Amino acid sequence: MACRAALPRVAFRAPISASPPASSFPSQISRSAFAPRGVFRYRFLSEAKLGTVTRVKEDTCPSNTWKIKMLYDGDCPLCMREVNFLRERNRSYGAINFVDISSKDYSPEENQGLDYETVMGRIHAIQSDGTVLRDVEAFRRLYEEVGLGWIYAVTKYEPMATVANAIYSVWAKYRLQITGRPPMEDVMELRRKKLDETCSNDKVCKM
Repeated sequence: MACRAALPRVAFRAPISASPPASSFPSQISRSAFAPRGVFRYRFLSEAKLGTVTRVKEDTCPSNTWKIKMLYDGDCPLCMREVNFLRERNRSYGAINFVDISSKDYSPEENQGLDYETVMGRIHAIQSDGTVLRDVEAFRRLYEEVGLGWIYAVTKYEPMATVANAIYSVWAKYRLQITGRPPMEDVMELRRKKLDETCSNDKVCKM
């Protein structure tokens, strides 16, 4: 069953004829649930910046409704573009459970034993039955769950399946360098330090 989610906030500029005084601030409005007779309620936020869109919040769907789990690197700027795109689509489907592996709370035990270093190496997805998917197959299943399966449909068949996976492997291998991040060894060391700062003696931290 699809989850109902609040509509995203969008930036709004009033027509010139209805522009506020020069001393007024740019305003942002968010559309809430429909009021009686189709009237909208608007909330004005003084701190909003004109032309920006508030980042979509994490999923609010109940944990037992997802069909596939996406393990993504929240520190990867290019990766986040795709994640945010899928998250927007997922608002109508409630099929994907997004898990940020860069979070200090990431737990391999809750994700089929996939540790941080493994999932940093390439895309992983986990179906609700526990099946682990990797590489282009993971993308294909994720897109299928939000009604965009046609985008990756051709990768089901040879020779496109082999070609697509080969291209993705090159991207995965050089992803950190392409996005201007340090080598994997440095990333792992930074994560260890991050965990050391947050772990207490009575808590076992996992990579």
